[in-house]
Amino acid sequence: MKKITTISLLCVNLAFAGNITTLPHLTMPDNNLTFEMIKGYQDYKIVATHFRTDKNELRYILANEIGYNALKEKEKVMPGGSKIVKIGWSVKKMPSFPTALEADKIQRVEYMIKDSKKFDADGDHWGYARFIKKNGKFESWDKGVQSCISCHSGVKKSDYLFTKMQATFE
Repeated sequence: MKKITTISLLCVNLAFAGNITTLPHLTMPDNNLTFEMIKGYQDYKIVATHFRTDKNELRYILANEIGYNALKEKEKVMPGGSKIVKIGWSVKKMPSFPTALEADKIQRVEYMIKDSKKFDADGDHWGYARFIKKNGKFESWDKGVQSCISCHSGVKKSDYLFTKMQATFE
Protein backbone atom coordinates (compact mmCIF):
# COMPACT_ATOMS: atom_id res chain seq x y z
CA MET A 1 0.00 0.00 0.00
CA LYS A 2 2.87 2.35 0.74
CA LYS A 3 4.01 2.36 -2.91
CA ILE A 4 0.47 2.78 -4.21
CA THR A 5 -0.24 5.59 -1.74
CA THR A 6 3.05 7.29 -2.62
CA ILE A 7 2.38 7.06 -6.36
CA SER A 8 -1.21 8.24 -5.90
CA LEU A 9 -0.13 11.11 -3.69
CA LEU A 10 2.52 12.11 -6.22
CA CYS A 11 -0.21 12.29 -8.88
CA VAL A 12 -2.43 14.29 -6.51
CA ASN A 13 0.47 16.63 -5.67
CA LEU A 14 1.11 17.26 -9.36
CA ALA A 15 -2.57 18.07 -9.84
CA PHE A 16 -2.44 20.50 -6.90
CA ALA A 17 0.72 22.28 -8.03
CA GLY A 18 0.00 25.92 -8.74
CA ASN A 19 -3.72 25.35 -8.36
CA ILE A 20 -4.64 25.62 -4.70
CA THR A 21 -1.27 26.15 -3.09
CA THR A 22 -1.56 29.81 -4.06
CA LEU A 23 -4.97 30.46 -2.50
CA PRO A 24 -5.30 33.90 -0.95
CA HIS A 25 -5.64 34.20 2.81
CA LEU A 26 -9.15 32.82 3.11
CA THR A 27 -10.94 32.61 6.46
CA MET A 28 -14.22 31.01 7.46
CA PRO A 29 -16.22 33.90 8.88
CA ASP A 30 -17.86 32.12 11.81
CA ASN A 31 -14.92 30.14 13.24
CA ASN A 32 -11.82 31.85 11.78
CA LEU A 33 -10.36 28.66 10.28
CA THR A 34 -8.01 29.52 7.45
CA PHE A 35 -6.61 27.69 4.49
CA GLU A 36 -3.17 28.08 6.07
CA MET A 37 -4.26 25.77 8.92
CA ILE A 38 -3.85 22.80 6.58
CA LYS A 39 -0.47 23.91 5.33
CA GLY A 40 1.47 20.80 4.40
CA TYR A 41 -1.64 18.92 3.22
CA GLN A 42 0.48 17.79 0.24
CA ASP A 43 2.17 15.36 2.65
CA TYR A 44 -1.09 13.93 4.00
CA LYS A 45 -2.00 10.39 3.02
CA ILE A 46 -4.91 9.42 0.81
CA VAL A 47 -7.67 7.78 2.83
CA ALA A 48 -10.38 7.40 0.22
CA THR A 49 -11.86 8.66 -3.01
CA HIS A 50 -15.52 9.41 -3.61
CA PHE A 51 -17.55 10.39 -6.63
CA ARG A 52 -20.54 12.67 -6.05
CA THR A 53 -23.00 11.93 -8.83
CA ASP A 54 -25.16 14.96 -7.96
CA LYS A 55 -22.16 17.27 -8.40
CA ASN A 56 -20.36 15.20 -11.04
CA GLU A 57 -17.31 15.58 -8.85
CA LEU A 58 -14.35 13.36 -7.97
CA ARG A 59 -13.14 13.79 -4.40
CA TYR A 60 -9.92 12.78 -2.73
CA ILE A 61 -9.97 12.55 1.04
CA LEU A 62 -6.61 13.02 2.76
CA ALA A 63 -5.62 12.83 6.42
CA ASN A 64 -2.69 14.08 8.43
CA GLU A 65 -0.65 11.47 10.30
CA ILE A 66 -2.83 11.60 13.42
CA GLY A 67 -6.06 11.19 11.47
CA TYR A 68 -4.64 8.60 9.09
CA ASN A 69 -3.40 6.37 11.93
CA ALA A 70 -6.74 6.64 13.74
CA LEU A 71 -8.67 5.71 10.60
CA LYS A 72 -6.27 2.87 9.85
CA GLU A 73 -6.75 1.50 13.37
CA LYS A 74 -10.54 1.94 13.01
CA GLU A 75 -10.76 4.13 16.11
CA LYS A 76 -14.34 5.03 16.89
CA VAL A 77 -13.47 8.56 18.03
CA MET A 78 -10.79 10.52 16.23
CA PRO A 79 -8.09 11.98 18.49
CA GLY A 80 -7.47 15.69 18.88
CA GLY A 81 -5.24 17.10 16.16
CA SER A 82 -6.79 14.93 13.43
CA LYS A 83 -7.16 16.80 10.14
CA ILE A 84 -9.27 15.47 7.29
CA VAL A 85 -9.05 17.31 3.96
CA LYS A 86 -11.36 16.85 0.99
CA ILE A 87 -10.40 18.15 -2.46
CA GLY A 88 -13.15 18.05 -5.11
CA TRP A 89 -12.58 18.15 -8.88
CA SER A 90 -14.85 18.42 -11.83
CA VAL A 91 -14.29 15.57 -14.27
CA LYS A 92 -13.82 15.29 -18.02
CA LYS A 93 -13.36 12.49 -20.51
CA MET A 94 -9.79 11.34 -20.80
CA PRO A 95 -8.53 12.25 -24.29
CA SER A 96 -6.17 9.27 -24.42
CA PHE A 97 -8.78 6.81 -23.11
CA PRO A 98 -12.30 8.03 -24.05
CA THR A 99 -14.23 5.54 -21.91
CA ALA A 100 -12.50 6.90 -18.79
CA LEU A 101 -12.93 10.07 -16.78
CA GLU A 102 -10.15 12.11 -15.20
CA ALA A 103 -9.94 15.01 -12.77
CA ASP A 104 -10.28 18.36 -14.50
CA LYS A 105 -10.44 21.48 -12.29
CA ILE A 106 -10.48 21.81 -8.53
CA GLN A 107 -13.90 22.98 -7.38
CA ARG A 108 -13.58 22.95 -3.62
CA VAL A 109 -11.27 22.40 -0.68
CA GLU A 110 -12.89 21.41 2.59
CA TYR A 111 -11.43 20.27 5.86
CA MET A 112 -12.20 19.26 9.43
CA ILE A 113 -9.94 19.68 12.47
CA LYS A 114 -10.62 17.79 15.70
CA ASP A 115 -10.11 20.08 18.70
CA SER A 116 -12.34 19.60 21.74
CA LYS A 117 -11.14 22.84 23.35
CA LYS A 118 -12.03 25.10 20.41
CA PHE A 119 -15.02 23.35 18.82
CA ASP A 120 -18.06 21.90 20.50
CA ALA A 121 -21.00 22.45 18.17
CA ASP A 122 -23.53 19.86 19.31
CA GLY A 123 -20.71 17.93 21.01
CA ASP A 124 -18.87 17.02 17.79
CA HIS A 125 -15.51 18.71 18.63
CA TRP A 126 -14.80 19.36 14.94
CA GLY A 127 -13.95 22.66 13.27
CA TYR A 128 -15.13 22.86 9.67
CA ALA A 129 -13.85 24.93 6.76
CA ARG A 130 -15.00 25.06 3.15
CA PHE A 131 -13.51 27.04 0.31
CA ILE A 132 -15.28 26.90 -3.04
CA LYS A 133 -14.44 28.10 -6.50
CA LYS A 134 -16.79 30.72 -7.95
CA ASN A 135 -16.16 32.65 -11.13
CA GLY A 136 -12.63 31.29 -11.42
CA LYS A 137 -11.42 32.09 -7.90
CA PHE A 138 -11.73 30.58 -4.44
CA GLU A 139 -13.76 32.09 -1.63
CA SER A 140 -14.93 31.09 1.82
CA TRP A 141 -18.26 29.25 2.01
CA ASP A 142 -20.86 31.95 2.60
CA LYS A 143 -23.40 29.69 4.30
CA GLY A 144 -21.10 29.19 7.28
CA VAL A 145 -20.19 26.12 9.26
CA GLN A 146 -23.75 25.42 10.43
CA SER A 147 -24.45 23.86 7.03
CA CYS A 148 -21.42 21.57 7.55
CA ILE A 149 -22.56 20.66 11.07
CA SER A 150 -26.13 19.90 10.00
CA CYS A 151 -24.91 17.57 7.24
CA HIS A 152 -22.28 15.82 9.38
CA SER A 153 -24.73 15.33 12.28
CA GLY A 154 -26.26 12.56 10.17
CA VAL A 155 -23.12 10.47 10.74
CA LYS A 156 -22.74 11.16 14.45
CA LYS A 157 -22.17 7.45 15.19
CA SER A 158 -18.97 7.50 13.09
CA ASP A 159 -17.60 10.60 14.86
CA TYR A 160 -19.21 12.86 12.24
CA LEU A 161 -17.14 11.38 9.41
CA PHE A 162 -18.58 10.11 6.15
CA THR A 163 -15.25 8.60 5.18
CA LYS A 164 -13.76 5.34 6.30
CA MET A 165 -10.34 3.99 5.37
CA GLN A 166 -10.66 2.25 2.03
CA ALA A 167 -9.17 -1.21 1.61
CA THR A 168 -5.40 -1.44 1.67
CA PHE A 169 -2.96 -3.99 0.33
CA GLU A 170 -1.02 -4.25 3.58
